[in-house]
Amino acid sequence: MKKINLSFFFLCFVVLFSPHLNAQDKDATLQGTIQNNKGEPLNMATVILKDTSQGTSTDSYGNYSLKVPSGNYTIEVSLLGYVASTTSVKLKSGITTKDFILQPKNQELDEVVLIGERNKLLNKKTGYVARMPLKNIENPQVYSVINKELLVEQVAIDINSALQNSPGTTPVVYPSGGLGVTFRGFSTGVNARNGMETVSGRSSLDIANIERIEVLKGPSGTLFGASVSSFGGVVNVVTKKPNEAKKTEISYTGGSFGLNRITADINTPLTKDSKVLFRLNTAVNKQKSFLNYGFNNTLLIAPSLLYKASDKLTFTLDAELFNVKNTRIRYDRYDVNSGITTPKDIQLDYKKSLFHDDAYAKTAATKVFLQAEYQLSNNWKSTTLFSFVGEDVDYSYQYYATWLSPTRATRTMGVWGPIYNDYTNIQQNINGKFTTGKIKHNILAGINYRNQKVNANAKNTGASVIDTVDVTTDFRALRKEEVDPYLVPGYWAGWNHGENNTWSAYVSDVINLTDRLSTMLSLRLDYFNRKETGGAESFDQTSLAPKFGLVYQVVKNQVSVFGNYMNGFQNTAPLNQPDGSQLVLDPIYANQYEGGIKAEVFDKKLSTTLSYYNITIDNATRTNPDGFSVQDGKQVSKGIDFEILMNPMLGLNIIAGYAYNDNRIVKSSDTSIEGNKATGAPENVINFWASYRFQNKLQGLGLGFGYNFVDKIYKFSDNLFYSPSYSVFNATLFYEQPTWRFGLKLNNLTNEKYWDAYGVGQTPSNFAANLTLKF
Repeated sequence: MKKINLSFFFLCFVVLFSPHLNAQDKDATLQGTIQNNKGEPLNMATVILKDTSQGTSTDSYGNYSLKVPSGNYTIEVSLLGYVASTTSVKLKSGITTKDFILQPKNQELDEVVLIGERNKLLNKKTGYVARMPLKNIENPQVYSVINKELLVEQVAIDINSALQNSPGTTPVVYPSGGLGVTFRGFSTGVNARNGMETVSGRSSLDIANIERIEVLKGPSGTLFGASVSSFGGVVNVVTKKPNEAKKTEISYTGGSFGLNRITADINTPLTKDSKVLFRLNTAVNKQKSFLNYGFNNTLLIAPSLLYKASDKLTFTLDAELFNVKNTRIRYDRYDVNSGITTPKDIQLDYKKSLFHDDAYAKTAATKVFLQAEYQLSNNWKSTTLFSFVGEDVDYSYQYYATWLSPTRATRTMGVWGPIYNDYTNIQQNINGKFTTGKIKHNILAGINYRNQKVNANAKNTGASVIDTVDVTTDFRALRKEEVDPYLVPGYWAGWNHGENNTWSAYVSDVINLTDRLSTMLSLRLDYFNRKETGGAESFDQTSLAPKFGLVYQVVKNQVSVFGNYMNGFQNTAPLNQPDGSQLVLDPIYANQYEGGIKAEVFDKKLSTTLSYYNITIDNATRTNPDGFSVQDGKQVSKGIDFEILMNPMLGLNIIAGYAYNDNRIVKSSDTSIEGNKATGAPENVINFWASYRFQNKLQGLGLGFGYNFVDKIYKFSDNLFYSPSYSVFNATLFYEQPTWRFGLKLNNLTNEKYWDAYGVGQTPSNFAANLTLKF
């Protein structure tokens, strides 16, 4: 692997973009950093010049900047929960730097903590969506945030249930064992971790190390690249980080179908000066399936280390080791004459499996993340990142059934593996703020190198049928010993061994034209190269992805209208034609136009987003009846996203969303499906969660109630087979004290029988009880 000269890139960038002052400007600039007594930056601290109308607030890095006429001023700095600080200063033409350290108000700490914990359920603060500090009200992109406090309240034990808190989001488990997520009509995986590439296609993931989940809506290739984003958006997992508190939480969750889950969260400084911080999250999970055969056993070990080398330089190292032994879901096919149009037609007992659980899968995922963050100045920051993700499949028995009628099915099983997918990323980002005249710039520039190595083998049954069963009879589940004699060596031609590289450069500039009007201009250049392997020729491709956003704050810091143009892309390898020639494909682009309104009013007790979007793919690939491929297909996905977060009274929180999506095939080689709905894309999706924490005498006691509705989902583009719509109700009861917490969750209260986008039956009524001890 060739080394990238990051130092050269950094030097060039600083030379080109370093902020400068207009020598003729007679105004003075007051700037600085506001921290607490532990040296932590304070966000949203207020800076006011007394007896004037001038003022501002700090960003997420604790920085502030204010341009005023030269003169004598009294500065007052304040933040809820801290003692205000006042000082006098004489400002001359040029830059004056004034830093502040605020001391906490001890008598108000208890109330501050309570309010802070309450608001965390509704907090949308993030530095990853735009890869820079940008408030939700200032961001032209739609996104939702699922915080860990909500997951605790809901006694969530898997990411599937967690993701249903994002409007329009419907999860699905793949037959390979990985996780898929659909929103805005397109599916993706959980492909981003702390803003860097990760994978969950064959090993899924555990939520014990999750601080929050960010769901970015719309094609996001400009900032995240094709390997991380889909045409629908990006799912980014933010992991727990070490902090200066010394605390430990041990948690046990037990419940239906033999659920036994133990987690531990241990955080401690390793040095007296708190310059070295350590945190360990671990989880052991064992549970049977609601079917008569099946299980899911996992182990997570996630250590992280933070080292404050100086006031300006910080290193972060974290890792995840995730081992899985479980049974895969059954993937169903349907004979054209079966008469089956929905899973309800199948006469197999809802809780019965066609396959024994002695044929299971064994996988592992290794993730290593290293970050070096250097504060170049008050307005400029350098971030260097390295990540490695390895997803290994020792073996994976996967189940297939072809239904000949509602009562008869042929059974097939394949074994996939060993498979080794390694992903390495090196990334350098520069964030900065500067002004050109009266116009403010918030800029990001970065480069990324990505290397993927694939080594895969497979044994599979091909088209062989092991047996045919009548599911209305007392049949036996198919065992491993009956399957193994049918397995023959095989591989995926052209993909079994491979390596590809991607070099990327991107820049994004948020320009504040006025204190209410801002625009975002972004551009990404990708060069993709695949080496010759497995009989496939080498291949390279260059992609250019722009992004444009516009925001106008109708009411400053409270109500804004926005519009965006966003681009996503997929690098696609050449296709072999029937005459032996190759069709070299252009990158497949998805272009989104979106407009809407955001509001954060009543001291952020009400936050809402409403938008309309249109996503078009003009150059999708299709195949003619003569077998030749042509790149002229078209697909259009359009709809509405609505989210509302409310805290109407102390203790009451409401999270709700509605998504409408109409994703249709506009052009295809098969004209009979033109105008049909795209697969896996429900038209209407609703999510709702309300919780109340009692105050005063019953303080610590709380309860919650949730509802999810998903419209019918077509499995195939002919729109003949579909999973029917469903409604699921959930409830929770919890009691929390400073040193312990108890939670009880009741899922699927009405015992609804329902199926996901793959037609796989989901868990009936069940419960989970959790006890957490805090030290």
